[in-house]
Amino acid sequence: MPLPNASPPSAAERAELDLQYNARATVPDIAPMLRDYAELSATARATLPCALNVPYGEHADETLDIFFAEGRAQAPVLIYLHGGYWRLLSKDDSSFMAPALCAAGMTVVAVNYSLAPGASLSRIVDQTRRAVTWVQRHNAQTHGDGQNLIVAGSSAGGHLAAMILARGWQEQYGFDAQGLKAAVLLSGLFDLTPLVHTHINDWMHLSPDQARRNSPLFALPDSGTPLLMSYGSNETAAFKQQTQDFLAAWRAKGFEGEYLAMPGTNHFDLVLHLNQPESPLVHALLRLAGLNGASGTDA
Repeated sequence: MPLPNASPPSAAERAELDLQYNARATVPDIAPMLRDYAELSATARATLPCALNVPYGEHADETLDIFFAEGRAQAPVLIYLHGGYWRLLSKDDSSFMAPALCAAGMTVVAVNYSLAPGASLSRIVDQTRRAVTWVQRHNAQTHGDGQNLIVAGSSAGGHLAAMILARGWQEQYGFDAQGLKAAVLLSGLFDLTPLVHTHINDWMHLSPDQARRNSPLFALPDSGTPLLMSYGSNETAAFKQQTQDFLAAWRAKGFEGEYLAMPGTNHFDLVLHLNQPESPLVHALLRLAGLNGASGTDA
């Protein structure tokens, strides 16, 4: 819900923005879903062939977990960037989709990054870009194909995944954008300028300029990869509008973009459908990855 003009919002406008960007208020209790993230991810680490706590940088937070595709070398790679409004969760909560996707022939990489307020958003964006670049360059360690990458994220992770799509950083980091074949953006935030006027800025400390510079809506690339976008059916108008505006801007540039309705989902359980083999979300993802089993979907 962007502000109607550049003037400071009134108290009533601030209260409405706080309501619109309070994802927790859209569910009775977030705890069961956070517990599912953690428990399903722990099961994946305990039961799947994987490499854990692999460093992609020098900071202690700069690690990732790699889950190897079942019976397949040089597999498509899903790189997952977790949500949590940039201040919560970690890779340890973020590999719950690995059982379904590895069985379907994908390598899954769960990325860890530093959290706000200890880390700025610019620092977090830098970390995730370096992580994606590391994955592309280390086929031998991932057993995946660095030229067949799909980046995905939910909520704040959807923002970070979209910042991988954004223009202007790839050459500096040595990332080959041609290797990014698709992106899955769930309940993401793509224009951060409204957040400056919400309780979220209590921990993000974004200036208006920083919010704009870290908004993927204002840094669309010159060539775009296919997008798959969705949001929970009971999300606020602002969260829905964020996806609608980004998808419209993406398509206006002539890029391929798809919205997938997921009835009965919310902001927090939508992403758990990535571990349900018969979910339309998984069928659509496998189709983007060029894997068998995606036919017959209504996505």
